Amino acid sequence: MSILGNRVTRREDPKFLTAGGTYVDDLRLEGAAHAVFVRSTMAHARIASLDVSGAKSQPGVLAVFAAEDVDLAPGGAGMMMNAAMTRSWLASGKVRYVGEPVALIVAESRAAGVDATEAVYVDYEPLDAVVDLEKAEDGGDLLFEDAGTNVAVDMGAMFGYTPTDEFFAGCDVVVTQRIVNQRVAPCPMETRASASSWDGDKLTQWSSCQAPNTLRDGLAGALGVEAANVRVIAPDVGGGFGAKTGVYPEELLAAWAAKKLGRPVRWVETRTESMLGLGHGRGQIQRVTIGGGRDGVIGAYRIEVLQDAGAYPGMGGFLPMLTRMMAPGTYVIPKVEFGAKSFATSTVPTTAYRGAGRPEASAAIERAIDVFAAEIGMDPAEVRAKNLVPADQFPYTTATGTNYDCGDYKKALDLALSAAGYESLRKEQAARRAAGDPRLMGIGLACYVEITNPLPGGEYGGVEVTPDGKAIVRAGTFSHGQGHATVFAQLVADRLGIDIDDIEFRQGDTDEIRSGQGTMGSRSLQTAGSAVAVASDELVERARDLAAQLLEANVDDIVLDKAGGRFHVAGTPTVSKTWSEVAASAGEPLRIDSDFTPAGPTFPFGAHVAVVEVDRDTGKVTLDRFVAVDDSGTVFNPLITEGQRHGGIAQGVAQALMEEMVYDDDGNPLTSNLADYGMISAAELPSFELVPMETPTPLNALGAKGIGESGTIGATPAVQNAVVDALAHLGVRHVDMPLTPERVWRAIPH
Repeated sequence: MSILGNRVTRREDPKFLTAGGTYVDDLRLEGAAHAVFVRSTMAHARIASLDVSGAKSQPGVLAVFAAEDVDLAPGGAGMMMNAAMTRSWLASGKVRYVGEPVALIVAESRAAGVDATEAVYVDYEPLDAVVDLEKAEDGGDLLFEDAGTNVAVDMGAMFGYTPTDEFFAGCDVVVTQRIVNQRVAPCPMETRASASSWDGDKLTQWSSCQAPNTLRDGLAGALGVEAANVRVIAPDVGGGFGAKTGVYPEELLAAWAAKKLGRPVRWVETRTESMLGLGHGRGQIQRVTIGGGRDGVIGAYRIEVLQDAGAYPGMGGFLPMLTRMMAPGTYVIPKVEFGAKSFATSTVPTTAYRGAGRPEASAAIERAIDVFAAEIGMDPAEVRAKNLVPADQFPYTTATGTNYDCGDYKKALDLALSAAGYESLRKEQAARRAAGDPRLMGIGLACYVEITNPLPGGEYGGVEVTPDGKAIVRAGTFSHGQGHATVFAQLVADRLGIDIDDIEFRQGDTDEIRSGQGTMGSRSLQTAGSAVAVASDELVERARDLAAQLLEANVDDIVLDKAGGRFHVAGTPTVSKTWSEVAASAGEPLRIDSDFTPAGPTFPFGAHVAVVEVDRDTGKVTLDRFVAVDDSGTVFNPLITEGQRHGGIAQGVAQALMEEMVYDDDGNPLTSNLADYGMISAAELPSFELVPMETPTPLNALGAKGIGESGTIGATPAVQNAVVDALAHLGVRHVDMPLTPERVWRAIPH
């Protein structure tokens, strides 16, 4: 019997539940100094003068650095961004957001460094902040004068977007809606942290990151050293959600300072620093227009996006590309138009955050469907069913050129509606409205499809059997809560017949893991998992050769008895060789390293139903039920898959109801700590009703798609649609997120 598909408990958990993990701040690094940053208090200003002399004389201070002291080339603009929008590692000439590092202090203790920041004097000449996306193109000062604009990239121009009224010709009904997909902060439990130590010309960098090999290459490039001279070690990492990728200025400068001073330097940010420095997510204003017939069939869809890229456009500015890719969602829409501009603003740079461009696409099309359904007076479930891509049309290419691998969207919707008891819910809603119940009931739907492993490239996986008969599995992705140690061990155990408790998982050390893109885009199982599977199969074949020599038999006659973990001649099981005996005979490590490049990205999908209650007198929203069908292809461990679904749904609900990173008109952050920034907890969530469904992809032998981000992509519009549905009979057609009590109360006619 295969171990795959079973609810194997996570092998990682006992350590975390007993002794606890080992994080960067737990590491003991003898003689380490501490890096502390002076950060801008202005959103946009010229630096008239910067005086660090007072800080240099403070007790315990080893060195103070300003921009002119840093002999590193500026960071380049992000992919596709305006090339003039570069970044110096410490603010030079200007500051462009509150929290931007202006000076670096290295001290004997963190406390001494923090005290010394008070002795740094910066004379700012304030400039107009650029905060409002709808005014960013023409209003306020330019963040980068050499760029001549605040537009980081115009994706509409790239794709020849020239909107005309004729686009909706033939549509009986055309409706338009402005939608805000608000900026959010990732808020991982562990903030960013690093520790740097040089041995001659070789840097060892301990880092709380998601992609150690990518960080290694980034540090090497920025520091001007060979990648072979940089070793990145990622210990346990307390969450990332996409934001802990790439090279942040603070981490690079800590490594640079360690070289300058000839001693280790460590850096750990506070929670407020994390809110003001770790990349934010989302940040779109969308204008959607949808047209079709009164029979509910959609004929055309247009989406225009203004993307907030923050002060230094990078990955966040690129995200509308993924929004465009997934714009039509799960629907057959003959004509789709997409235009987008990404803007530099005087705010924290945005980056990939759980879903990265795909939740924004889902939120837009799912709100558009509901707005269209309300306009024609048709149930939103019926409109969805009429327009879903039929199961027999896969692989399916959308009007934006995206090629979906496989799916059965109608089945997912039917399962969700059935599990929720949709018809009974509508009857209950009608009865409550007729009775004038002040507790307003709303039912929200969302059908979604997303792309996982969206960026091309392969991944590394390796398997080794040691002379004691145990196995080591290595992977180029990085687990920071996803359960790789369990699932990858299951894959090896299934193929080698070695007990899962005898399989060790290794990751996160670039001196041992030869390559790896890391963990993002829900890519790990379909890429690194596939590589591990290939390596396992090749290792068995190599072991059969060795066993044939030991048994003095033809290799074609050698079989592996997985139940016993032994090799024998077919038909003669009494004479056999164990994995230990085979590995010991190899004369060298019995190891296979493999790189797997998938044929393309995969497209998980699903359907969510949210049931809410809105207090008419206060605007408070209570999520009463949440039903989710999430299809991520073959499921290898339902327990881990369900855990990922739980986490994704919780974050999606959180964005819908409470999370928002808020700036005032002058670019001052108003939600810079967890007292002001709303974080969801179990107290605000019901038990999720998870419905299983599996549609294996043909693009890898495992049939696996990604699951880590699906919940955020379906949950957010389902909850938003539910709240609007609760108010629909009062004439309300749309309410922007987050659906806080005040915002909902203001939307209700009084």
